[in-house]
Amino acid sequence: MIIGERIRLLREQKKLSQGDIEKRTGLLRCYISRVENGHTVPAIETLEKLARAMEVPLYQLFYDGEEPPELPNLPLRKSADEIAWGSTGKDARYLGRFRRLLGNIQEGDRRLLLYMAQKMAHR
Repeated sequence: MIIGERIRLLREQKKLSQGDIEKRTGLLRCYISRVENGHTVPAIETLEKLARAMEVPLYQLFYDGEEPPELPNLPLRKSADEIAWGSTGKDARYLGRFRRLLGNIQEGDRRLLLYMAQKMAHR
């Protein structure tokens, strides 16, 4: 089913006019008509406004069943912390030890170490 047809069907089931939706969303009635007739594809923000105006969850604009669809069992994505070097395992222990040692040296020596590390990294 085309999204515009689904929006019209839901609006009519709720016994709302395009004018009612216009008042609730701030969208122009002519724009709502263009969406319902398939002349315009609304942005996700617009779909959220329409769902809120019709007092339905957003998924119902895409899905015809009574209950939300089953979510696929997707593998979890790694966060930036998990990807970063030194965030887990042996690298984390190594980095923690290095941090403790850096805390015990003078500021000038820390700057010298940083300068040397930058030169080594650019090779």
